[in-house]
Amino acid sequence: MDFSPFQELVRSRRSVRRYLEIPVEREKILACLEAARLAPSAENVQPWRFLVVDDPDLKARFASQAFSGIYSFSRFAAKAPVLIVILAQLDILANRIGRKIQGVPFYLIDIGIAGAHLSLQAQELGLGTCWIGWFNPRKVRKFFALPKKYRVVSLMALGYPSEKTVREKRRKPLAEIAWFNRCGG
Repeated sequence: MDFSPFQELVRSRRSVRRYLEIPVEREKILACLEAARLAPSAENVQPWRFLVVDDPDLKARFASQAFSGIYSFSRFAAKAPVLIVILAQLDILANRIGRKIQGVPFYLIDIGIAGAHLSLQAQELGLGTCWIGWFNPRKVRKFFALPKKYRVVSLMALGYPSEKTVREKRRKPLAEIAWFNRCGG
């Protein structure tokens, strides 16, 4: 089966946990951030904010805090040349109303879309990423003295993958997860 260039990009993207010790060019980081910036969001509120940590000394000190104690499982991310702190600006009226009426925190959906754009752009540029959800949010907040209007949603490791091997993704068949005109499950 032939795949479109976009489908090939999606098929080749992996969560990378081992990185080369090569700095990531600022232009490539900016391209990834631009892709995230262009993501759609509920009512176009664009709640995402990105704090890029690419200074090696600062990153090491930050990682020692973010991945300490019970969060040490995520220490592999400290070896990535770049860590991105993904924040949500919470004082946006549209997100507050949507959460109360619909019961859905739309800002998390918006952040997910922006993060997916970022990681796909990184893949296209030969970079690898890994979403990090297991970290100490209090220590992240304290380390950067983040204002209360921002919620730390996740971290993302970014860098050149140490392996280029692409293994087939294990995914459920499409017929198991998608249906037309009726619920199949």
